[in-house]
Amino acid sequence: MKGSGHKPSILLIYTGGTIGMMQNLNTGALEPFDFRDLLKHIPDLNGLDCSVSTISFDKPLDSSDIDPKDWTRIAHIIADNYIQYDGFVVLHGTDTMAYTASALSFMLENLSKPVILTGSQLPLGMLRTDGKENLVTAIEIASARDGDLPMIQEVCIFFENDLMRGNRTSKTSADNFNAFHSYNYPVLAHAGISIHYNLPHIYRPILRKPLKPHFVCDDHIVILKLFPGISPIVVKNILDIPHLKGVVLETYGSGNAPTASWFLDLLKEAADKGIVIVNVTQCHTGSVEMERYETGCHLSQCGVISGYDSTTESALTKLMHLFGLGLNTEEVKEYMNCSLSGEISIAH
Repeated sequence: MKGSGHKPSILLIYTGGTIGMMQNLNTGALEPFDFRDLLKHIPDLNGLDCSVSTISFDKPLDSSDIDPKDWTRIAHIIADNYIQYDGFVVLHGTDTMAYTASALSFMLENLSKPVILTGSQLPLGMLRTDGKENLVTAIEIASARDGDLPMIQEVCIFFENDLMRGNRTSKTSADNFNAFHSYNYPVLAHAGISIHYNLPHIYRPILRKPLKPHFVCDDHIVILKLFPGISPIVVKNILDIPHLKGVVLETYGSGNAPTASWFLDLLKEAADKGIVIVNVTQCHTGSVEMERYETGCHLSQCGVISGYDSTTESALTKLMHLFGLGLNTEEVKEYMNCSLSGEISIAH
């Protein structure tokens, strides 16, 4: 175990996104930022009590191009460097950051070091950028210690003053600096003049086990969002997708859906074929309570399972992870009803 006098070492992983762009002063065009020159462009980092190393994707990706293979690349980088570094900061485009954070929270089993994702709404090279503050604070949080242990030992997103559990977070704004929110779980830290940690809500592993990374995600999963007037042909075509294994069903309110016989019959037929259908709410806040109204009870009778207060991003990536482990339908259902890394709250 590294003693309290140890200077934390942080690995900065650049995948792409707005934060990695600089403005060419001659042409005005935005160009990719060379993170090997990080300290030259952001000398403030020299004031942090940590050492920072960088690694970048060979070809930076817009986050709209990120897919499960890229989650695996990030997980490999973290796993390969896990012993060498005390914490990890992943720079990522904002559009799919919540998906990546959720996926990594499941793929990095037994994680006991900080993995902080951040990005920006404006490029680092622009005058009013939020990228500099997000980057500096994310590194400071990743290097923070609680005695001999890291202050944070989970996958998080830091954005505009707030540190949030990664698998509880969704992007909620395309143009505000406070672009992310964690509606169903308190923020883990707030950065003002100083950084205040919400200690009761920060994950603490009961046993310190070696990191057990997982590198396979099964992408035979879809999201089915309900809307008034949805037609049988739409639902049937989605549920009949070849090799489909899981469906994130975005329902109304506390888990309600149409009671039309054709709809319920299609869901039951899919569930009977072994497709796992997880009920999550379209609302930003609140939880699915399938026993609360008759419509929810109908879904349960058809074999649909509750996603509780899970975000869509978390439910989707959790299904990908569980099926990627090679689990069968019943095993996946069982694990979907458990909190693997703080992604859902289940009242007992």
